[in-house]
Amino acid sequence: MEKILIVDDSLLQAAQLKSILDSDYDVTVMQSAEEGLRSASTGGYSLILLDVVMPGMDGFTLLKKLQEEIITQSIPVILITSLSDVENEQRGFVLGAVDYITKPFKPLIVKARVNTHIKLYHYRRQAEEQSMIDQLTGIANRRGYERYSTAKWNEARHLRVPFTICIFDIDRFKNYNDTYGHPAGDRVIAAVAKTAACFLRRSTDFLARYGGEEFVAILLGDSSAKAFRHMQKIRQAVEDLHIPHGATESEWVTISMGGVTVVPEPESDYSAYLKIADTMLYDAKSNGRNQGIWMDELMTQHRERRPDGRRPDDRRPGGR
Repeated sequence: MEKILIVDDSLLQAAQLKSILDSDYDVTVMQSAEEGLRSASTGGYSLILLDVVMPGMDGFTLLKKLQEEIITQSIPVILITSLSDVENEQRGFVLGAVDYITKPFKPLIVKARVNTHIKLYHYRRQAEEQSMIDQLTGIANRRGYERYSTAKWNEARHLRVPFTICIFDIDRFKNYNDTYGHPAGDRVIAAVAKTAACFLRRSTDFLARYGGEEFVAILLGDSSAKAFRHMQKIRQAVEDLHIPHGATESEWVTISMGGVTVVPEPESDYSAYLKIADTMLYDAKSNGRNQGIWMDELMTQHRERRPDGRRPDDRRPGGR
């Protein structure tokens, strides 16, 4: 059943709306803008009915705050008001409202408008989800990554939990394409994505195709050691696919990876840590490929032992 949030300080008015919609929807009522904002951020609502005139924070201010939050900005908001002048209607639409319902309520009008905007909401959600999926691999694309990474970075910063970002790509991929052809290259990209996705199934994990043969993974809540071990399993699993890549039967498709784990501070800049992960990937490539290099919370670098046994050190100070 679709969930609707009513934010209205009037118990009578909220009860009237609830009685109109209760038989078709799961309706929650909040009596202040502050309570409404908290509920909207966690409730999974398909529509918000918002009274314009409320004590303290009014409906227009709450609407502006809803539009500023990534989690709530896509939820359609219908304003409930007795204000019928053009100026207030225009103000509401400029701030992001999708419609108005004026008092006194006409049940058929309320039901019709609510039904219409919930349908439109799901059409938009479906279109957005499709636009954020990479068609070759079935995982998120660059657009999906940019939306998710911002939200999860802010969440980690708010909760003060470790945030991990890992960038990995297919070793010598241009050479693979030149040797086996682009259709075979596409199959390799899809195989690597499928393999990585098998290891990133938790609700706190995220995987996207960053571009070409490059991927990005985000993990929330894991220590650097745990995150690094987990990503090493993905590197090994890709190698274990035994996809031929080279002149001999012992050469397979492999990946290199670089990552960083950090507990974000309020002033932390996400882009700075993305750059660190990219630098770790560059180091992994420069040191022989088919390995991972990681920067932990103390900015100490960790290197994975290469499958051939060669490595400089288990640990050394951060840097190239």
